[in-house]
Amino acid sequence: MLNIGVIGYGGRINHVVKKMIDTGKVHLSAIMDINNAESKRLYLDEEKYNDIRYYDDAEEMLEKEKLDGICIGTRCSTHADYAVLAAKYNIPIFLEKPVGICEEDIEKLRGILHLNDKIVVSFPLRMSRIVTYVKELLDADKIGRIVHVQAYNNVPYGRGYYHKWYRDESITGGLFLQKATHDLDYINYLIGDDRPVRVCAMKSKQIYKGNKPAGLLCENCNETATCPESPQNLAKNENISNLGKWCCFAEDVGNEDSGSALIEYESGMHVAYSQDFIVRNGAGKRGARLIGYKGTIEFDWFDEKITVYKHLENIVETYKFPNMQSDHFGGDNELVSNFIGVMEGMEKSRATLKEGILSANMCLMCKRSAEEKRFREIL
Repeated sequence: MLNIGVIGYGGRINHVVKKMIDTGKVHLSAIMDINNAESKRLYLDEEKYNDIRYYDDAEEMLEKEKLDGICIGTRCSTHADYAVLAAKYNIPIFLEKPVGICEEDIEKLRGILHLNDKIVVSFPLRMSRIVTYVKELLDADKIGRIVHVQAYNNVPYGRGYYHKWYRDESITGGLFLQKATHDLDYINYLIGDDRPVRVCAMKSKQIYKGNKPAGLLCENCNETATCPESPQNLAKNENISNLGKWCCFAEDVGNEDSGSALIEYESGMHVAYSQDFIVRNGAGKRGARLIGYKGTIEFDWFDEKITVYKHLENIVETYKFPNMQSDHFGGDNELVSNFIGVMEGMEKSRATLKEGILSANMCLMCKRSAEEKRFREIL
């Protein structure tokens, strides 16, 4: 049995850890969290979790426990610091994305790149069945060399970035780092050896802004009957759970509600990427078009299919992937399997720290470019 510890036991890491436990190969031995009582109440109230040891200090846990792996699920601003701490113990690390939210974080993480193959970054999209199959088609030269990519993420569940703690950019680093880090990673994976060298980006805040008092709770607002974002009105039209408690039209709401980037690669080809957080329900889309001389591959996770258009023949091929909406389109299961393999010494990471650093750095440069209104080099 593999013994793991967790630093920061929130909802996302709970989902991943319980998948590990369900394999029958992993035992959750210890947790360090800033609110252990809340973790127990929300996620660990089942009897089978009664033997977990709880700590208030991560280093104490790492010193006292004999662990085969450590999972880091804290808020984003502390990912890098805890990864550096865990690296001192030379055990496999499952690290939530983004791996860092500032240049200082990136530099700290470069110092532990010697553990690259033992660190699995939480990038489920690159491991989803659709991307895995697209990679097979590309490797089989289905469309020739990629010469252009158009990618998009229209997020239908974006309210959480304005109603919850995610609205605090000092914790999250902003929405390029929160969402685009996934998309730019899978794009890099599909493109292969071509290296991103510079970006030009912009972002805007059109909807989630206003002059309501900072920190205003929905329950204390006198406009809940008419506000389209109040919990009572949302509940009439949508299946909303755990929405959040803060007013999304207050002065302290961070985060843009749309952003776009042009990314140039070493070969000269470029990627056009766009994301927004305004769409709802059936308007949600996430996917890309990869264009080569011989053909185009188009895929969308919400549509659950891949389409191949052959440019030199009048042929269209369609590949369907039904029932892929849950668990990050199948990617979470692959992440769990890979991390267990790393802990067993049988596998190397398939979503390495080096790739996590590259994605985070690209997102940081997108953010800087949008704020400074100029191109930024990717170092």
